[in-house]
Amino acid sequence: MAVALDVHSCIQLLRSCSAAAGRQLHQLLLKSGHVPSSLPPANSVLLMYARSSPLHSRDARLLFDEMPTRNCFSYNSLLTALFKSGDLRGALRVFRSMPDRNTFSWNAAITGLAAAGDLDTARNLLDEMPVKDAVACNAVLHKYVRCGRVDEAFALLRRIGPRCDAEMISSPWNDPFVLTTVVGACADRVKYDFGRQAHARMVVAKIEIDSVLGCTLIDMYCKCGDLDSARCVHDGLEHVDEFSLSALVHGYTACGQLHEALCLFDKVENPSVALWNSLISGCVPAYHGDWAFVLFVRMLRSGMLPNSSTYASVLNMCGFLGMLKPGQQAHGCALKGGAVNDLIAASALIDFYSKCSLWADACLAFSELRHYDTIVLNSMITVYSNCGRTDEARRVFGMIPSKSVISWNSMIVGFSQNGHALDAMELFCEMHRLGFRLDKVAIASVLSASSSICSISFGEQIFGLAIALGLQSDHIVASSLIDLYCKCGNLVNGCRIFYGIDSPDEVLWNSMLIGYASNGYGQEALELLKLMQSRGVKPSERTFVGVLSACCHSGLVEEGLRWFYRMKEDFGVSPSAEHYACVTDLLVRAGRLDEAVEFIEKMPFKADAISWTSIMGGCKAQGNEALLHKVAKKLMETEVSPHSSLYVQLSSALAAQGDWAESAEIRSMMRDRRISKSAGCSWIERA
Repeated sequence: MAVALDVHSCIQLLRSCSAAAGRQLHQLLLKSGHVPSSLPPANSVLLMYARSSPLHSRDARLLFDEMPTRNCFSYNSLLTALFKSGDLRGALRVFRSMPDRNTFSWNAAITGLAAAGDLDTARNLLDEMPVKDAVACNAVLHKYVRCGRVDEAFALLRRIGPRCDAEMISSPWNDPFVLTTVVGACADRVKYDFGRQAHARMVVAKIEIDSVLGCTLIDMYCKCGDLDSARCVHDGLEHVDEFSLSALVHGYTACGQLHEALCLFDKVENPSVALWNSLISGCVPAYHGDWAFVLFVRMLRSGMLPNSSTYASVLNMCGFLGMLKPGQQAHGCALKGGAVNDLIAASALIDFYSKCSLWADACLAFSELRHYDTIVLNSMITVYSNCGRTDEARRVFGMIPSKSVISWNSMIVGFSQNGHALDAMELFCEMHRLGFRLDKVAIASVLSASSSICSISFGEQIFGLAIALGLQSDHIVASSLIDLYCKCGNLVNGCRIFYGIDSPDEVLWNSMLIGYASNGYGQEALELLKLMQSRGVKPSERTFVGVLSACCHSGLVEEGLRWFYRMKEDFGVSPSAEHYACVTDLLVRAGRLDEAVEFIEKMPFKADAISWTSIMGGCKAQGNEALLHKVAKKLMETEVSPHSSLYVQLSSALAAQGDWAESAEIRSMMRDRRISKSAGCSWIERA
């Protein structure tokens, strides 16, 4: 005897059963004729498939197509299933085909698109939404902020703000999640006025400020420098939790009011590690390196064990301020506590040694890691590149499973800085082909690579791409472009780019000045220096390299010497080896060889290869055999440079004068010191 199927019980079971059990219930309802003909059980089966694994989205679609009647619930369930499976186009088609849409329909479509990263379509749907709902608004706003498109988030808020009545309960402005997102964005972008407006909305609408919203408000006011308002929010909270207190303590410390922070901190009987971290990490933006380390020691003495965030804050501060010994002591504590195996602390440790230029220690810290993440591997690309170990950097780059824009940029910069211009250009083209977002770092680096081999055609293609991306006015990109044009002898275009920038910074002034110098326009370079000073831009170490180089290439000997001695006296810039090399070359070109040698011998540090090469070039040009033999003798007595150019030029000069024995001795010394001559190459660029 057939037993009647209890449809109501089946519907109840479908709300909580697994996909396997749900399929069995679907078969029972199908045999009894209730599915797909009857709407309630059909909708229940459809919702079961929608809530299950994305693999069941096809089952949901088949059932939906078989249903003779559908309502808004049916469409919403199918939307959920399609978005879960990643079928954005199919979901959007279903949404557009809906005869009626309720708030859930709009929210499902907008949140699904935002979560999948299709922000533009999600924003368009939000604009179409008849009554803006807090869920949809928060989905788009939150995604804008997470993707770094904060300005568009503020534009959206300005657009929907006038349309929303603050007294309406359903208004996005009354939703704590929306307000938390808005205030958090204001904190990140230091939008003080907008943050105060959002706070005022809360007061007018009498919104209860919970611990999350209160913590976000305190953080916003602290980052905007309004500590009084931050304290008022803190004091007005009904229940002050650790997060709110940590935000205020960090804000006081970051703004330099360490005394106020300690007064709050000392009132806590047993401060947690999170509160200690807030106090210590606040010292970083305030440049209180000594205080950060004192607090770290106090934390250890109190018996509180630091965690990876503590070590990251201390090591970041030590690296930023060049505090080598305290950083090494923190490293020792991290080793004892086992924190170095944590990726956060390990990344900070590698960064600390990198900033202190201790590349071997950074490599050692990396070699001791058992696990890596993209951040650590990105750091190591930079470390190996700075060591000149581009093969190792490329190997690490290949280890990254999901390469970020930073990964690509780090490798392109590494190739460019180490003279591998073609590799940098090829990698940039691959990055562009794969659809990665190109930023100013990538553009500037590949322009530098192009300028190093004078590839003006490739450089101009990159410039066209920069214009398409709206980066042509960026100072870093413009500086690289000026450098490209000037190195290729196209000074006119270099000047056009420079004078097209509204407020050039020091880097741009230096690029143009060095461009004039390298093309032999000494007087123009000096005029540009005067203009630079009149605009209130202080000359830097790099500026004077350009000035001295300009004087050298234009024969302005006395002018160059005057600027060299004025560097320290008038501008407080201590001459480096590069400045001394420029002056040496200046004297050699003027035929004042004895004076140039005397200048080198009085240098406060050892002369580099460039200075001695200039001397030998002058000896060869003037036929000064006595001085040439003196340089050769000095070179054989001391290890002046590991670079081959110095030895090769000296050997060639001695051979040209017929002194074959001493020339052979120089070549023999190269072999003994294992200095090999780099193979020369030349090429031309085809149009």
